[in-house]
Amino acid sequence: QVQLVESGGGLVKPGGSLRLSCAASGFTFSNYTMTWARQAPGKGIEWVSDINSDGSSYCADSVKGRFTISRDNAKNTVYLQMNSLTPEDTAVYYCARDGDYASRGQGTQVTVSS
Repeated sequence: QVQLVESGGGLVKPGGSLRLSCAASGFTFSNYTMTWARQAPGKGIEWVSDINSDGSSYCADSVKGRFTISRDNAKNTVYLQMNSLTPEDTAVYYCARDGDYASRGQGTQVTVSS
């Protein structure tokens, strides 16, 4: 079955950076689009970024120019490099297979605060 395990979150000051990782198993990773999404306290899940099997990627306007998604098919892992973080980026970050949020892992908490 699909298993996704996110890691790399933490507490960071405004303007700081974090790199999130998501290790995948239970499916042929290289064949699928992978998605990062986030959920801030009291809000719904917000799409952040996708990376397709061919490496093409897309991201939400709110993170464009600050966040970069990438993948390593040899390691079955998708990454989210987050720079210039702001308090508005505080959320639990999830990865999912091809936008299916039901497949998401347990998430990793990112808190941006001074």
